[in-house]
Amino acid sequence: MELSEETDVSQVNLIQPNGEPFGQRDVATGAQQVSFEIGTSYTPGEYRVLALEGEETVQESALSVQPDLSIVEMGIGKNQPEEMWDSSSDKISKEAFVSVENQGNGPDAITQLLFIGDVPYPSDDEGTNYDENDDVSGIYDPEEDIEVDEVVIEPGEQLTLYSYRSPFAFVRGEGTSCESEEQTGSFEVILETRVGTNRVSNTPLQKSSIIVRLRLVRANYGGPD
Repeated sequence: MELSEETDVSQVNLIQPNGEPFGQRDVATGAQQVSFEIGTSYTPGEYRVLALEGEETVQESALSVQPDLSIVEMGIGKNQPEEMWDSSSDKISKEAFVSVENQGNGPDAITQLLFIGDVPYPSDDEGTNYDENDDVSGIYDPEEDIEVDEVVIEPGEQLTLYSYRSPFAFVRGEGTSCESEEQTGSFEVILETRVGTNRVSNTPLQKSSIIVRLRLVRANYGGPD
């Protein structure tokens, strides 16, 4: 919050959308800026900013704080290795990348990356079965070489997520079948986020499908094709 030099204010209060106080800041003499750190556990909506001199409110304004996430691009490491963290790695052929943008004015935390539908190894009970497990994110951090709990995306930021649970792995004994002709299918890429209650797909705040074309190649696993 910016304060003009002429403003005679001793305290600034921030009120949540439900009317409860979020926090307060004392204003030092000559200060022209007051800030609040809202993190990623806040309630999106309209916040009220109250400027006080003593116990009297001398100015009030409203501020809407809302993230707005959308999936910009999605691809498979096998098809677009140049978009992955290491184009020469064998592992990336089983993984995917998802580019996400936050066009809102509030931060958010992405807590899960899910692939549901006609992928070889989906995130539900047909595959890795972590879609109902809040402790598993399915998000890979190449710098730390670990599966992270969450990824924070700031307002105006665009970042790339990488899958961790190999949604495009053909796992022996998991109902995988190989056909000589090209196969088609559809699936949903879903982001679970902490702020708000909506899942995010390739359409902002709305579940929808990304249609992909999968080519299954006849393979020999030590037995009949």
